[in-house]
Amino acid sequence: MAVIRELPELLINQIAAGEVIERPAAALKELLENSLDAGACDISVQLAGGGAKLLKVSDDGHGIGKSDLALALARHATSKISTLEDLERIASLGFRGEALASIASVSNLTLTSRMRDSKHAWSIAAEGGTVSDLKPAAHESGTSVEVHDLYFNTPARRKFLKTESTEYAHCDEVFKRVALARPDVAFRLLHNNRAQWHFKTQLPGERISAVLGDDFSAAAIPVDEHSAGLRLSGLVGLPAAARGARDAQYCFVNGRFVRDKVLAHALRQAYQDVLHHDRYPAYVLFVEIDPARVDVNVHPTKSEVRFRDSQAIHQFVFHAVSRALATSVAGGAAQAAATTAGAPAHSLPPGTQWGMPLGIAQPAAAYEILFGRGRAAAADTGAGLPDASAGIPALGYALAQLSGIYILAQNEHGLVIVDIHAAHERIVYEKLKLQLDADRIAMQPLLIPVVFSAARIEVATAEDHAETLATIGFEIAALSPTALAVRGVPAALKDADAGELARDVLAEIQEFGASRVLVERQNELLSTMACHTAVRANRTLGVPEMNALLREMEATERSGQCNHGRPTWRQISVAELDKLFMRGR
Repeated sequence: MAVIRELPELLINQIAAGEVIERPAAALKELLENSLDAGACDISVQLAGGGAKLLKVSDDGHGIGKSDLALALARHATSKISTLEDLERIASLGFRGEALASIASVSNLTLTSRMRDSKHAWSIAAEGGTVSDLKPAAHESGTSVEVHDLYFNTPARRKFLKTESTEYAHCDEVFKRVALARPDVAFRLLHNNRAQWHFKTQLPGERISAVLGDDFSAAAIPVDEHSAGLRLSGLVGLPAAARGARDAQYCFVNGRFVRDKVLAHALRQAYQDVLHHDRYPAYVLFVEIDPARVDVNVHPTKSEVRFRDSQAIHQFVFHAVSRALATSVAGGAAQAAATTAGAPAHSLPPGTQWGMPLGIAQPAAAYEILFGRGRAAAADTGAGLPDASAGIPALGYALAQLSGIYILAQNEHGLVIVDIHAAHERIVYEKLKLQLDADRIAMQPLLIPVVFSAARIEVATAEDHAETLATIGFEIAALSPTALAVRGVPAALKDADAGELARDVLAEIQEFGASRVLVERQNELLSTMACHTAVRANRTLGVPEMNALLREMEATERSGQCNHGRPTWRQISVAELDKLFMRGR
């Protein structure tokens, strides 16, 4: 019979190392978090061999006293918590007291530290878990942890490490996450004696640009919302700048990088109405919450959290990001112009709106600004339009229609190209959503009902779900077991093919059921309906019609993308056009 016995301390630490320190990047994360918890303002990282040969983290934090150095390498020894109450409202990044002991058990580790008010530094070493005596050392105020030959005594674990470049890539990602979380701290990273990153203390936006590049910041919009003890801040990428991979998605909770299903789902929902299905949004977001409302003691790596009220967090994040993405085209045009010009993005004053009734031609004076004085000024200076054209709407005024598909317009920044069908589809879609949110969609009775042959199941669906159809603006009556008459359609869709529109709506109800259509698949249904009435390709539009569409885009939320996530318009600056024709060279 097997005998139960206690495991040796070294084996316990090595088991913990398998959970906490699965690769050099995990060890780097733990050491960086210790430095931040120690109040460091300047942190330096040296790596060799992707972090497996050498991993050294030095900081200028408050340091560790001589009497505590040996204890720092002991398992479950920490200065960060001492009671259950502390565990239930953790404000520090580290708290488990496992990291140093785990790393020391599978490497050759040297810990050197000097407290700020101490005259001398002291050092302690551990070789595969065997701890040496304390020794005096030369060191400035702060702490250095030097780790050599990670997993030298656990060859099975070492075999799981990837190539040097792969391991370094993971370390680089960890370093960037920590740097994003703390722009108030300076960071340096060297790999194989070559400088990789150097961040000075910066403002949050400056740090995000330094880490992710100016292109990300130029194609992102700020979020900063507060509610009931919660705050969400950071930058969310515009849908048009979405990526083919999830390589620029960063979420932090109280300064800790996390992968959380609640936050991820809220962000997916916020983007689902404006993002193409095979693209991924980019964002850097920071959630600030009372530590008592979130449990970070879920997994040894501390990368998962559990919110006490996950539904409230989900709704807060979803609505905050949705509101940011639902900016008018006016703000988007300013953003696009700033991006193409290489200048910092800015938004128009709150409440700026350009409204114009459908079919009204633009005043001649406005065209004179653009095509008279503006063109002359541009010719004189060789530059873009003068700033005097501040009264020009965000998307400018129509010039022409191209191939029956695009509107060409001019605004104060240059040329605007609009996908007519995609833009009109979004406008109609948003109108339908607003009406349905207000109870039901307005119906337009047809003077002459549209009759079409129908399958028996279609007739049955129309009869069984008359109330649902009325809610979404339809009146469809059965004339016989194989014929239906459309007597009313949504007012916004009065120009659509009523028969084809009715067939698609009945098919949706038939497949998914009325309740699911009105709740879970509401957006899909409305998108289908909007597509039926949007301006089709090759339809000739007059200048007043084109300008009316531009004005509606400016007044419609999320009009920068169609219902399928594709962009509806693009800005090409005068400077970009000049490059095409090599002007000024």
